[in-house]
Amino acid sequence: MQQTIPRASEPKPPSSSAALWGGVAFSFLFTALIWVLGERLNAVKLAPDTGAAHYYWKLPEPTFWTHASAWGLYFLHQIAVWWTIWYAQTKVGKYTNGLHKINITAMVINAVFIVLHLVQTHIFYDGLAQDVSVFSSQGSVIILLVLVLIMENQRRGMFFGKPAPLSSEVVHFLKKYHGYFFAWATIYTFWYHPMVNTSGHLIGFIYMFLLMLQGCLFYTRAHTNRWWTFALEFAVLLHGTLVAINQGKGLWTMFFFGFAGITVVTQLYGIKIPQWSRIALLVAYWAGVVYVYSSQELFKLNEIIRIPLIDYLMVFVITGLVWLGLWVAKKINPKWQMTPPKNLTSSTPETAQ
Repeated sequence: MQQTIPRASEPKPPSSSAALWGGVAFSFLFTALIWVLGERLNAVKLAPDTGAAHYYWKLPEPTFWTHASAWGLYFLHQIAVWWTIWYAQTKVGKYTNGLHKINITAMVINAVFIVLHLVQTHIFYDGLAQDVSVFSSQGSVIILLVLVLIMENQRRGMFFGKPAPLSSEVVHFLKKYHGYFFAWATIYTFWYHPMVNTSGHLIGFIYMFLLMLQGCLFYTRAHTNRWWTFALEFAVLLHGTLVAINQGKGLWTMFFFGFAGITVVTQLYGIKIPQWSRIALLVAYWAGVVYVYSSQELFKLNEIIRIPLIDYLMVFVITGLVWLGLWVAKKINPKWQMTPPKNLTSSTPETAQ
């Protein structure tokens, strides 16, 4: 009589929360490494400044290899991460508290290319900035943030907890496929800049690392942790304000009060805090506006609405363009449908990248 040998239980996968905190630690530690090693790059001679649209940190005489190293590694990085998104959507498709193997693969891929970018900078210096406009890098991240506003509209609302009248079909489409655009926006922006150690670059790299980390956590509970996703959105306020202060052009108020306006109007309604605290923060916001602008000319007060006005307008413009694209797709192929689920919230599996 054969004795049945009990099967050893499979090891429990690492916690996604632990991976999140480990990724945050890696982001800050690697940024510190960029800061330390960046001193040797200060001797590099750069192209002269040609105006507002000029990006300063690029070589005056690029070579074939400076171009090829940046673009070649960028394409490999981009394709590899897009593959992990495709694999997760087609082979995984469910949320867990732990990490899937593809999550670990995505983290390794990003870590390897982060190291390669540092090496590439110290050998060839140039990033993608040598060949494309600085506005393409800035614009990609702006659109990313606007897409978040659209996708979160039904869950937290757009204006003081009230949702805007956006197409549920468009929201469903963006939730299902946003990962591909988010991966492009972050990786493209990451390779746009050389890894130099100016304060603006260091702040930007921390933010890109955190966005990449979020992109690695698809189909885990950490990916939809509301405090974590709120922190990612709120970090734009810190990044924009600090960079503006370092530039010394007096625009920090526009960035601070502009992004803070979106926070008190929209983003605070996505986290579980008492209603009185939202009201208190709104009062504090207006108290700050009065304090800062009371000593300035009245016309400057329009600064506080520039960023919110652009972002909220883009919400409706992008929603309209996506709806038009879906309408055209259905006209071309009447059998094609993008039917939203009955309970459309950002905690559904389709929000994973």
